[in-house]
Amino acid sequence: MFVLKKLKSGLSKTRGNLLKKVKELVGLHPKLDQKFLEKLEEILLSADIGVEGTSKIISGIKEKSKKEDIGGSEKIVELLKDNMNSIFEDSYKYDASEDLSTTPWVQMIVGVNGTGKTTTIGKLAKKYLDDKKKVLVAACDTFRAAAGEQLEIWAKRVGADMVRSQLGQDPASVAFDAVKAAISRKVDVLIADTAGRLHTKSNLMEELKKIKRVLEKCLSGAPHEILLVIDATTGQNALSQAKFFNDALGVSGIVLAKLDGTAKGGIVVAIASELKIPVKWVGVGEDVSDLEKFDSKSFVEALLE
Repeated sequence: MFVLKKLKSGLSKTRGNLLKKVKELVGLHPKLDQKFLEKLEEILLSADIGVEGTSKIISGIKEKSKKEDIGGSEKIVELLKDNMNSIFEDSYKYDASEDLSTTPWVQMIVGVNGTGKTTTIGKLAKKYLDDKKKVLVAACDTFRAAAGEQLEIWAKRVGADMVRSQLGQDPASVAFDAVKAAISRKVDVLIADTAGRLHTKSNLMEELKKIKRVLEKCLSGAPHEILLVIDATTGQNALSQAKFFNDALGVSGIVLAKLDGTAKGGIVVAIASELKIPVKWVGVGEDVSDLEKFDSKSFVEALLE
């Protein structure tokens, strides 16, 4: 219940934007007809649910109305819930338990600068530390002088160990040192930060691919997760970033940051519908504890209650 309350709070802007418009539409169009569905389509698109996700939802509602006598449009919220849940069920199955029996469990964190990557790493580290895991963070972003300093602040704040780098050092060499340190120190979880210069730059992607190769060579099976941090407030731009990083690296999961600051939280549905990449964590506030495991049913309930 506590998690659901935090999700509802985090999604308040999105929910207010979406539900207000849906309820207004129901008041204007009490009959669930073609005109109603066209207006509903516009509302869903404005919430950044995306063309594909919106199309699936509208098609699902039409199918339901053919099979059953739905009647008035007042039932639309329940129909939206059912169809959003169907999208999540069809798009991916997510097992919330990571295999942390594999040690060190190596996470490679990627994403464009400004998405909340460093904050997310701090919050993730705190989650694992609270679970009595030994955590090491690695500053593999050697491009920005402030990157290592920001990560160090978070590491000290939550009580995680850290492997530092020198400005301009080969990021892959930092990753190499971090894995060796994680093994020697018997660390449970290694979280590797990476550079996030403009995702359209091919040299950045080559750098990230090199880090991935080095991690693989240092430790069989690593990186066990490649988590992409995206900023929920950027809407469809977040979707294009996810496509780009996934094509280059094979992203295993998404962390959706700043969900509490957007009226376009429907991007979660768009990601599920179009990319089939599981959203694993959502950031729902500024506090170090405001990172929650993503659960699709709780998300839909928080969005449409």
